[in-house]
Amino acid sequence: MSMFETVIGLEVHVQLNTKTKLFCSCATSFAEHQNSNTCPTCLALPGALPVVNKEAVIKAMRFGYAINANVNHLSNFDRKSYFYPDSPMAYQITQLHKAIVQNGELFIDLDDGSQKRVSITQAHLEADAGKNLHEGNHSKVDLNRAGTPLMEIVSGPDMRSSDEAVAYLKKLHSIVRYLDISDANMQEGSFRCDVNVSIRPKGQETFGTRVEIKNINSFKFVQAAITYEVQRQKEAYEDGVYEEEVYQETRLWDADKGVTKSMRGKEDSADYRYFPDPDLRPLEVTETMVEEAKQMPELPDAKVKRYVDALQIKRYDALVLCAQKELAYFFEAMLETGATPQNSVNWLNSELLGRLNKAGLTITNSPISAQKLGELVRKIEDDTISGKGAKDILDVLMEKDACIDELIDSMGLAQVSDDSAILEIIDGILATNQDKVAEYKSGKDKLFGFFVGQTMKASKGSANPAKVNELLKQRLS
Repeated sequence: MSMFETVIGLEVHVQLNTKTKLFCSCATSFAEHQNSNTCPTCLALPGALPVVNKEAVIKAMRFGYAINANVNHLSNFDRKSYFYPDSPMAYQITQLHKAIVQNGELFIDLDDGSQKRVSITQAHLEADAGKNLHEGNHSKVDLNRAGTPLMEIVSGPDMRSSDEAVAYLKKLHSIVRYLDISDANMQEGSFRCDVNVSIRPKGQETFGTRVEIKNINSFKFVQAAITYEVQRQKEAYEDGVYEEEVYQETRLWDADKGVTKSMRGKEDSADYRYFPDPDLRPLEVTETMVEEAKQMPELPDAKVKRYVDALQIKRYDALVLCAQKELAYFFEAMLETGATPQNSVNWLNSELLGRLNKAGLTITNSPISAQKLGELVRKIEDDTISGKGAKDILDVLMEKDACIDELIDSMGLAQVSDDSAILEIIDGILATNQDKVAEYKSGKDKLFGFFVGQTMKASKGSANPAKVNELLKQRLS
């Protein structure tokens, strides 16, 4: 057992999916020609003044209400001073002293079935920087992204393992997407994470030296970076060089080598020379904005509870379904066809997702619609086809769109439930296997499975298995 406790806090930058930038009317689309979505404000030309994007404010407020936070009706913007080529202002407009969202919470599901509360200190609005482009011996700056609205979500130092950190990130990612305030595409950088990691001897109340790992853009890399960094700090402590090797700094994650690397010393807030932005008045929200922000969909936790309580679905299955809004909506569309909840869960989670994963597809580009899968489940439930027949049809539907009824006919998958037809097959099987019938009646009960298998084989899988079992028991008794 380790003698150390890991302490983790996360800062997540979420790019809000507004049509225009945070302080000007330039579009937020980045696929345009370099530096084409710019204006005097986002280029920081003299005399240009910022105006706050109302849509970004409402989306930040909506997030605040979703995490049971205090949404401040009066907040402030500050200037954070630093110079990089991709920041033409030489400062960033952010919220330090009074953010729009403060003191929220989020609950993560642990492997043992319990939940853990993670505090969210604040979520504040800030403007993104531009992008540096390096081509050979030349470096260029594209300012199309400069001024894009970000919401930075700061957790408390409440997580104690890389598993908890990833669970928190996934839950946050899910909530942001349910709220439709961001596409949260990690590969494109619209959901990226800074990880703060420290260790301390168990029982010690004061925190150890905090190291920040900057801009990680996948759950897998977050887990790997934390695991590596914790081990690095433990080894330094055990080797007696903790103070020399572990100091407040910013590190980068090298995914190719699987290590964190020193980037620069970590600045304190004083180094950024924060002060209230003189060009922006305090941000005061209206009651109309509050009402709009409170309009939100059913969120993951509420959806899981409803699935478990009202639909009688296993909690694990409900968690899988609700983690991704597209999956939950697909499931609910299946229910609208009349398919039962548990059968819908089984055929969606096991059969369809298994085939999609194998084909490198996701639920969003599934060749099989929710309505068609729901119809297929209903065909099983009303004994039109067997489970095996449904799997064969599912394989065909993965390759081409077709009518399920036509496939049942053309593939000869209609299930026989007529007693007389099945009894005729059973009687033939029993007549040609009198020796095994005698053995069964003398006590070899396991032979029952042999008779079932022979009957299903003789019917080419078309006999209703439940009927076969029922009629075989009658004949053999």
